[in-house]
Amino acid sequence: MFEFEIVSGRDAKQILDSSAKQVVDLVEDAYLRHDAGRTLNPDSYFLRFPEKPDSRIIALPAFIELSDVSIAGIKWISSYPSNVTRGIPRASAVLVLNDYATGYPIALLEAAAISAARTAASAAVAARALARYVPATGDVAIVGAGVIARNIVRYLTLTDYPIRTLIVFDVDLESADNLARYASTELGLSASVAPSLAAAAATQTLITATTAASPYLDTPLEPGQLVLNISLRDFDPAVVLAADNYFDDVEHCLKAGTSPHLAEQVSDGRTFVTGTLADVLRGRNQPTGDRPVIFSPFGLGILDLAVGHFVLRTAREQGIALVVDDFFGETRRW
Repeated sequence: MFEFEIVSGRDAKQILDSSAKQVVDLVEDAYLRHDAGRTLNPDSYFLRFPEKPDSRIIALPAFIELSDVSIAGIKWISSYPSNVTRGIPRASAVLVLNDYATGYPIALLEAAAISAARTAASAAVAARALARYVPATGDVAIVGAGVIARNIVRYLTLTDYPIRTLIVFDVDLESADNLARYASTELGLSASVAPSLAAAAATQTLITATTAASPYLDTPLEPGQLVLNISLRDFDPAVVLAADNYFDDVEHCLKAGTSPHLAEQVSDGRTFVTGTLADVLRGRNQPTGDRPVIFSPFGLGILDLAVGHFVLRTAREQGIALVVDDFFGETRRW
């Protein structure tokens, strides 16, 4: 009952790198459990700093009933865009898992890789589901070329999403070069740096994975375009209002100054909300093809729990979870 374990980021990444397709299935299953009311996913909580307006640390508490266990927990993730200038990743995170029966924490996992994997898997689940109704031509662009972007491209490739050509745009040309090179050499894709942001925005499948705080893409999308709006704040509200819009969770996405939140404010309503990803997965709602389609995932803590529990279970099986003896100071009331 009082065992406490730690899984390092190195071990978590090794487990995730060898289990990408399984992670995609776990994330899809978590979305369906959320749709079925077998989760709790309260609001995320943002710690912001007046002297660092672009930086934040976010707490994502959640609970999910998995097939073999009910698990609660919280992800504590920082986003410091200035880290990029230091040559280190923007985001860092830890994940605490709690025993549902007693509330005791049972594990601490370094969670940067877990967070990146569940985000990429979310994009892959949506792309796979929506491609049934919005046929992919294979022309793909990604705006933003960081860790999340790298993971998204990898997960799309591993789940056989059609990528005939990939173009990469980033305001930092070196980052764009690095992602294009990775996609070419590691994934075998035909990849290059986009000649312009406009060229990237015109592709049939457009992915945004930036740290943008406010919209900068205002060119209308075309019918047949699919947008994976992972970074959430890139599109002008008018672009959102002219598309079919699917969400991982509507209430979560329509807040915190996201593009859909701005769209709600300027339209004074939610008629632009088409449905959720679970609606598409369950066949309750699907795009008709006469409008562009935007998928906007806020990023639910339940996904971190599902993927984190898988990492912990696998680490136990492989004997690489570190057991901390006597972690709890008291285990008896008297």
